[in-house]
Amino acid sequence: MSNSWSITIDNHQKGFLIRGIMKTSMDRLHVYDSLTSEIVSNEVEFLSETLGNLRDSGEISNDAYLEAGGIQGGLSLIASLIDQEVSDDEIQMQLDQLITRALRISTNYPEMDEKIENYRS
Repeated sequence: MSNSWSITIDNHQKGFLIRGIMKTSMDRLHVYDSLTSEIVSNEVEFLSETLGNLRDSGEISNDAYLEAGGIQGGLSLIASLIDQEVSDDEIQMQLDQLITRALRISTNYPEMDEKIENYRS
């Protein structure tokens, strides 16, 4: 069953997210004016499978896998917060922390987005 509650993401927030790691994943989340837990959860599933495949094939290091997993975990938390109907302020705080992590990972692993998107069908 889909939850109808969602959070609206402002344009300033979108700009930061799309410049981070897994740029296209973040872009995909922001084609919607609001996020639902289902949208976020679908992206978490894609990232989980893709990151595992990249690590298993040796395309990314275990360190890169673990760091990128932090974004996946952060998105999973956001989906859960949306399901629980937590305040927009709390969700925004979590998004802000995710942005900081994404920017750090993007600096350390600039090729990550392309590798991830090569798995998208």
